[in-house]
Amino acid sequence: MGDGFAFFDLIIFAMLAGYLVFQLRRVLGRRTGHQQRRPNVLTRNQQDAADNDNDAVGGERTTAYLPSSDSEDEELSGQTRLSAEDPDFDPRTFVQGAKAAFEWIVTAFARGDRDTLRGLLGPSLYKDFEAAITQREQAGETLETTVASIKSASIGDVRLEGTIATITVEFITDQVKVVRDSTDTVIEGDPHRIETLTDLWVFSRDVRSPDPNWHLIATQEPEDDPD
Repeated sequence: MGDGFAFFDLIIFAMLAGYLVFQLRRVLGRRTGHQQRRPNVLTRNQQDAADNDNDAVGGERTTAYLPSSDSEDEELSGQTRLSAEDPDFDPRTFVQGAKAAFEWIVTAFARGDRDTLRGLLGPSLYKDFEAAITQREQAGETLETTVASIKSASIGDVRLEGTIATITVEFITDQVKVVRDSTDTVIEGDPHRIETLTDLWVFSRDVRSPDPNWHLIATQEPEDDPD
């Protein structure tokens, strides 16, 4: 009886693992390289461009554009040029992919998952992330990051320089971040406190490239208001 139940459990676990792999491969895109192509969540959509109204998805706010009186015309011009070069670009689908990428990248960085990061980051930013992971490992420290919720994700600046498109996305998220030393003592953060954080991430791709993947090339915090 015990062996029978153990065999049945193995079948269930195998089915669940297969399902998860299928879902990940369905949602994520792929990257180029000499290694086996790895999923990337930011790929071009094959649907017609959606309108720019706000869309509530899973109780979280998704905004096609981040309003800015100083640069609205420039952003719309960038979006217009991008749409002309890449008719398959869909702002709503892009934002959904950016949200998925945010969680994957934050989680991979905390875990020190270099393979996942390599497929989602630009080369320069990957070097920075990899160096930070190495420094953390050498210090015997561990980082625990939990994205409790993505409160909003909004497209801001859209630029097209030559064939290189860049899109800035503002994320407002609730996160729990904790750094522990080699003795498992908390040296930074609070495992019982949720922080609301605002980040600006810049994604890029060559619109003429057959590779449909967008890669994260920069991260920054928004400038504080002078008021």
